[in-house]
Amino acid sequence: MAADDSAKLDWGPLADAVGPRVRLLRNALAARTVVVLAPFSLPSGSLSILSLIAANPGCSQTMLARQTAMNKSAMVGVLDELEKRGLARRSTAPEDRRRNALSLTGEGEKLLDEMQRVANAQEGPIRQALTPAEQAQLRALLERAYDAVAQDAL
Repeated sequence: MAADDSAKLDWGPLADAVGPRVRLLRNALAARTVVVLAPFSLPSGSLSILSLIAANPGCSQTMLARQTAMNKSAMVGVLDELEKRGLARRSTAPEDRRRNALSLTGEGEKLLDEMQRVANAQEGPIRQALTPAEQAQLRALLERAYDAVAQDAL
């Protein structure tokens, strides 16, 4: 008898595990996001970084790196590219001259709006499968789960 390749497999000892399912969702979303954001020709993570800067003008590179779980040198590379393209700017933080305060340019704000529309559209299947309350609950649960493991980062 031939196996039905469309059938779901039993997770066996991983039946109660969260990690494999989070990885599956992350991989599926990442693949879709890479495709829809490719025309913008920006480094990976740029949408998150632009969004965080827009919502938190004056934030530092260190704060961004921490929030996005990127290492500091990768963050510097992305910010260098955003600045080179005229999308973000660094200025000296008035309260601490050793720290850069980040902000978006007008061009950065326009591009962020465009990128956000495209990114939101690719999440359409999730938005259709879950009610707004379920989406909020999923985001809250994912944040709590991340915070729990981030506390004990290896």
